[in-house]
Amino acid sequence: MAQPDAAPDPTHPTPGFKRPVFIRAGFQLTFDVPYPTPMLFVVQPRDRLEPTGTRQRLLAQRPLGAAQGIHTYTDTHGNTVWRTVAQPGTFTIGHDLIAETTRNPDPAHPDLPKTPVEGLPDETITYLLPSRYVDSDLVSADAWERFGHIQGGWAQVQAISDYLNDTCTYGYGSTSATTAFQALGSGRAVCRDFAHMGVAFCRALNIPARYVCGYLPDIDITPDPVPMDFHAWFEAFIDGQWRTFDARHNRPRAGRLIIAQGRDASDVAFTTSFGSARLTHMKVWADETTPDMTLDTPPNPRIF
Repeated sequence: MAQPDAAPDPTHPTPGFKRPVFIRAGFQLTFDVPYPTPMLFVVQPRDRLEPTGTRQRLLAQRPLGAAQGIHTYTDTHGNTVWRTVAQPGTFTIGHDLIAETTRNPDPAHPDLPKTPVEGLPDETITYLLPSRYVDSDLVSADAWERFGHIQGGWAQVQAISDYLNDTCTYGYGSTSATTAFQALGSGRAVCRDFAHMGVAFCRALNIPARYVCGYLPDIDITPDPVPMDFHAWFEAFIDGQWRTFDARHNRPRAGRLIIAQGRDASDVAFTTSFGSARLTHMKVWADETTPDMTLDTPPNPRIF
């Protein structure tokens, strides 16, 4: 498995981080596999520097189970993909990592303008089109009726997030096949659905938008007692940059660790199997830690 390029000293935060935060994160997945099965996993954050100056860097990582020595490649969206063949029996895979990112909450820029389609960079155009789970063509009329009168790119996207957060109840009910249009009709949504719905409305309004998944620890908020899971949100391309929106929570959050982004969940599914592999156990963790923490240090007791 690919390792960070260097071994940064976690006691010296990245220059430019106004408020660094250190995160201990990871996952374990266990499958029942009846015969050799090729599998893909999109689960690994990578070092990244955003145009805004925000940086995410991996300080250390340790493969768990079958992740040792796994083959990796980079997909067309720039995401790290693990590739392996799961062997028959009980197949367990995962990793444990320490990362540094900013403690500053998601920035808000309510006055940012909307870029006309003819002014958008070529590479963003694909994020205007319908995709597997983002049937933006089916919500176009509703989008323009509800949000078309709002001036400004940021203002339109924030209005979308407000609307989804106000009108959709968080709760299970969707499946891995549920589209944005179907989730809107049901009125119930998990984070995956909130992200798809936000992306669909943005694309319908000619704002490029993409699906993002990662870890979202409880930083500077009351801890949620519900077991941790991977989280999904979305980014909209406004005034020359990708901007973070999270209709599920609809408030600025700190400590996001991005794993991957794509057109929708089909591009960033945390696991894809080419055969039979039944998930029997899943554990995800993401907690604030200290600069002197190492992977040899026992983690938070609720992790393992």
